[in-house]
Amino acid sequence: MPENQDKLKPDKFYHIYNHGNGNDNIFFNDTNYIYFLTKYKEYISPIADTYAYCLMPNHFHLLIKLKSEEDIFQFLKRNNKFPDDKMTLEGFQGLTGVNIEIDFMGLHISKQFSNLYNGYSQAINKQESRKGSLFARSFKRKEIDSSEYLQSLILYIHTNPIHHQFVEKIKDWKYTSYHSIVSELPTSIKRKEVLELFDDITNFKFCHQEFNENLIAKMEREMEK
Repeated sequence: MPENQDKLKPDKFYHIYNHGNGNDNIFFNDTNYIYFLTKYKEYISPIADTYAYCLMPNHFHLLIKLKSEEDIFQFLKRNNKFPDDKMTLEGFQGLTGVNIEIDFMGLHISKQFSNLYNGYSQAINKQESRKGSLFARSFKRKEIDSSEYLQSLILYIHTNPIHHQFVEKIKDWKYTSYHSIVSELPTSIKRKEVLELFDDITNFKFCHQEFNENLIAKMEREMEK
């Protein structure tokens, strides 16, 4: 992992984002978007709660909070990720004590993302009769440690299709968590927690309507560093 990449740690918020290799498209039709979300549910939902997402033709953004160390450990154990089926959380934590340069939990978390990208890439390469990496080599991640930035990031993610001129209004882009948050239908998105960041749904909608394009561009520049 590059030195400037944040390590993935339990109980932390992260902005996860990536784009196509050389800015190539990664989604080509509606079925691709749905398939990515299906693989996301398989690999990422067991280890993280999702607060916001947006999938666009050549890139995507996710806002997640990794689950607790105990929850992630139990998921890994249920799925036979350890050679010793009697492994305990204390024993797992002790591995890092013995190998202080290795973040075993972080490696397992990153592996879940690798499984998502690899599984999706294989399907798209077959569909498009292409070879090689579909995504940029290393997915970006940034730890979020303030509620103010968390709110700004949710706005940034949901308004990204407008910023990149795919649509003129948020409601016109299908593959974003905005629709799940303003809906009353069941969802795996952390709707209640997101709305609490904005006080209520009325202010949530208002902030999205009034979000400043200059702030979007500023956040974009920061992510390119």
